[in-house]
Parts: sequence; C-alpha cells; structure tokens
Amino acid sequence: MNTLSFRPIRPLLAALSVLTLAGALQGCAPAVIGGAVVGGLVYSDRRTSGAQLEDEGIELRGAARVREALGGRGHINITSYNRQVLVTGEVPTQNDKITVEQVLSRVENVRGVINELGVMDNTTLAQRSADALITTKVKAAFVDAKDVQANAFKVVTERGTVYLLGRVTRAEAERATELARTVQDVKRVVRSLEIISDQELRQLQGQPAPASTVSPRPAS
Repeated sequence: MNTLSFRPIRPLLAALSVLTLAGALQGCAPAVIGGAVVGGLVYSDRRTSGAQLEDEGIELRGAARVREALGGRGHINITSYNRQVLVTGEVPTQNDKITVEQVLSRVENVRGVINELGVMDNTTLAQRSADALITTKVKAAFVDAKDVQANAFKVVTERGTVYLLGRVTRAEAERATELARTVQDVKRVVRSLEIISDQELRQLQGQPAPASTVSPRPAS
C-alpha cells in the first residue's frame, strides 16, 4: 500500500495535516488508492454500527479490486455510505473510468455507484491539500451554524467540488448545501443524500412523537 509522506519542514503542509486529522476524527475517512491511505474510523452518525462497518468493508474491498484492475493507475477515492458508493479522483482514460465503475458495482452489498472520476492527470499534492482544507472548513461551518448536526454528514472534496453524503431531512439538506456554498474556494456542491422524514429523524434520535395539537372537547 502506497502512502503519502508529509515533511515537517513546510509549516503550511504541517498545519494542513493537523486539520485533516481533525476532520478524520469527525468522520470516516474514504478509502483512497493510488498514493494515499486506505481505511477509516467508525464514528457516531445516523447509520447503525453494522452499516458503518459494512461501508468500511466495501471501501476496503473496492480499493483492493480497483487497484488490481488498474495496476495502480490513477488517483481514486472510494467512499461508501449506506452501501451507496461515491468514487472520485482521476484516471488516465475513459476506459479506466468505466472499468472502475464496473469493478465497484460487483463488490458485495453495493447498492449503486456514483462515478465522479475525472479523465485527466492526477491532482498534485498541493491540490489535494487544498481539498482537505476545504473539507475541514465545511465541517467547521456545520459545527458553527448550530442548526446543523455535523456528524449527520460525510463530506468529500475533489478539485474544489464538495460532495455531501448522509441521512438527513430535506431542511437539513438545504441548510447544509447553503453553508457549504459559502465556504471559500468551493466551486460547486453535489448532494448524494438519503432524505428522511422528520418522524424518522425523531425515531433515530429516540425522541417521542409530538403531542397532538387538537384541543380537548369540553365536557357536556
């Protein structure tokens, strides 16, 4: 497994590494192949613990199979949320892009693949560091907003495009999109969200249903 090494002689890159680590502690890091670490952390979100572990297994199996199919070509990020797989990064040819999608669609338990690969040269370390910083800023914006549950969203950034994944209400989706668009250097926001009802959210949070607003009938 290839990994990127960061030299401590550059203060900016060191700072970015710390920010990236802080972001990783808030959510599962996507499986990355072609020059980055594969793996993630199970954390508290709106999936069950079993679903989180299954998603991480999909990422690991998918990364291994894509690496085998492409022989290390390209820079590919695989992020699974509730068995829906988002693949971002860069590959040399259109055939490679198609191959990656086909390989991932055959991974056990995958429901679907969202193929956002670019057919182009791999991004530079500086570009990937900038994307990591954008991800951290988006997560920070969610936390600062107070009216968005930050851990309900998984955030992935590729070449300035922010991808939002999660199980959220329509109001939460709109609010998070609005916040992400205001972050500096974000070019566009793409949503791959599972929309749930307010009732489903209350059930997930263990809250009782709201009391009836019907006034009691007066005694006769």
